[in-house]
Amino acid sequence: MTIQAMPFAKALNAGLRKAMENDSRVLLMGEDIGPLGGVFRVTEHLQRDFGEQRVLDTPLAESGIVGSAIGLAMAGFRPVCEIQFDGFVFPAFDQITTQLAKITNRHEGAVSMPIVIRIPYGGHIGAVEHHQESPEAYFTHTPGLRVISPSTPNDAYWMIQEAIASPDPIIFMEPKSRYWHKGEVELDSSAVPLHSSRIVRRGTDVTLVGHGAMVTTLLQAAALAEAEGTSCEVVDVRSLSPIDYGPILDSVRSTGRMVYAQEAPGFTSLGSEVAATVMEQAFYALEAPVLRVSGFDTPFPPAKLEGAYLPDADRILEAVDRSLAY
Repeated sequence: MTIQAMPFAKALNAGLRKAMENDSRVLLMGEDIGPLGGVFRVTEHLQRDFGEQRVLDTPLAESGIVGSAIGLAMAGFRPVCEIQFDGFVFPAFDQITTQLAKITNRHEGAVSMPIVIRIPYGGHIGAVEHHQESPEAYFTHTPGLRVISPSTPNDAYWMIQEAIASPDPIIFMEPKSRYWHKGEVELDSSAVPLHSSRIVRRGTDVTLVGHGAMVTTLLQAAALAEAEGTSCEVVDVRSLSPIDYGPILDSVRSTGRMVYAQEAPGFTSLGSEVAATVMEQAFYALEAPVLRVSGFDTPFPPAKLEGAYLPDADRILEAVDRSLAY
């Protein structure tokens, strides 16, 4: 077993490199991903090593990037598109939701769309407007798209490879605040299937559920709760569409309580969907209503206010206390 510690961004880089080595049809496309290596250096040295024909610096035109990728996929390639920041995906929204998501169904399965769209998303980097959003619900709402979000370097390394190998279009949500955090990467094999949830901390009193960067915050909250005598189980959703409800429901049936936390606004969000499904499928196991902790239903604020907007361990613990009070 080969294990190596590396930052999240380097794990993504290694996963992209591995996919490109294994399949000559894999192409990378995006703004400043060539000599610069992307604004977060996720594609660093890949153009140097694979050439300009496989790592394409594109114009600043997200609709053109995705539209070109659709044509390349029809020609037999496996494009991986980088959207520089979360808020920049919206110029490509029409191509993604009305074309990419529907082409396979439109052709009754005869045409596959093996395209990965990488989107750095979320806050905690002190950036300006359009650079700290969480647009995952737009894509999970769209039939025909798969949506995933790794929370660890190991998941980043394996999930990007599995996403590229998939015959379906995948929106690959990368929590940008995790790019510089190190973790162990198992280089030999992936232990968890792509579209699966995973229990990352065992507990008995309350189930904490989340995705992306929020998983780290949930683990911080669980550690603080333990110091106060409350045992929290933490579930990393990992695949936002489809969702693997098995570990979530098993955990809730054991603890009787659940809190979902996310950076995105709460209204009609991923947390809303998971809460409703848990209420439907595990109602008689619940000792308290499912509670949600989220960003507020406002545009993302200026950087100096992000600490008040984004859920932290204290807000999660307040929800844990409310759940236990029932």
